[in-house]
Amino acid sequence: MKSAALLFLLPALAFAHPDHGTEPGKEIDAPVRTGNGAWSYEAIPHWGELPDGKNLGPLHGGVVIDPKTGLIYVSTDAPHGILVYQPDGKLEKTIAPECSGFHAMAVREERGQTVIYGAQLSGPKPLRVCKIDTEGKILLEISQATAGDVQGGWKGLTAVTVAPDGDIFCSMGYGAQFIHRFNEKGKHVKTFGGKGNGDGQTSCSHGMAIDTRFGEPRLLVCDRENRRLVHFDLDGKWIGVHATNLRRPCTVSILGDACAVAELEARVTILDKTGTPVAFLGDNPDKKQWATNQVPFDQLKTGIFSAPHGLSFDKDGNLYVQDWNVSGRVTKLKKL
Repeated sequence: MKSAALLFLLPALAFAHPDHGTEPGKEIDAPVRTGNGAWSYEAIPHWGELPDGKNLGPLHGGVVIDPKTGLIYVSTDAPHGILVYQPDGKLEKTIAPECSGFHAMAVREERGQTVIYGAQLSGPKPLRVCKIDTEGKILLEISQATAGDVQGGWKGLTAVTVAPDGDIFCSMGYGAQFIHRFNEKGKHVKTFGGKGNGDGQTSCSHGMAIDTRFGEPRLLVCDRENRRLVHFDLDGKWIGVHATNLRRPCTVSILGDACAVAELEARVTILDKTGTPVAFLGDNPDKKQWATNQVPFDQLKTGIFSAPHGLSFDKDGNLYVQDWNVSGRVTKLKKL
């Protein structure tokens, strides 16, 4: 088990807030530094803002990056569906309005083509897992109708990830807490997990990723309300707790031996391979702004988070972080 003391010592070492300070409600035009040591970043002001000054729309989803083009895909709850950005923050296009409400996404290459998997919680066709191409064309759909009667019911869909062999995992983190495994064609294979705080259980299995840092691929699950990350093998067998004392982890992104965690209570944490925190990013001192989507856009500060919900590393170690927010904000953290 990892030492909880490190969680409280690290803020003293980190540049968690702008050196010069930023008044509440004031967006500044200079990059803001956050993190420490090898995990130092600059938050880029105004990244991803729309040229017409309109809001991005309500965000309650994920971020993935096309490994071939470097384009950044941001899911929204707005009618336009998924926003697609260039790395400099310029909006390239919008795709898949019928996929508005993707609560989480995963990206991978299949047969030379980039595909995106989404867990659709809300929107025009809620409670389905979709595979789409980079133009938004639906290639596969898993729903109650195709899955049949699964243990715990088909409700509260929060996450999706895909194993190296193409098997698809989705979790019902807002439902009965079960995780369902499907083959690459969408046929149900097995169910595991369930609600609780013991071994093999979760309380809001909110996000998931395939973790290949330990040899055989594992499933890394954000056990949000138990404030921990846990590991299962791909057959659903419990491996153990990976990290504890987190601030309601929503999503993870893995790069090399490092794991970035989007924590709903206003922070991003970088963990090493042992699950020990090595940096805190964008920690918000104002607890009134934690874990709420109601912070007005003009009160959001550069480099300070309110409710990180989705995030992704790019190949260079930059991070793209989506706050849960009714107006919508995505932050680019440039690796220094």
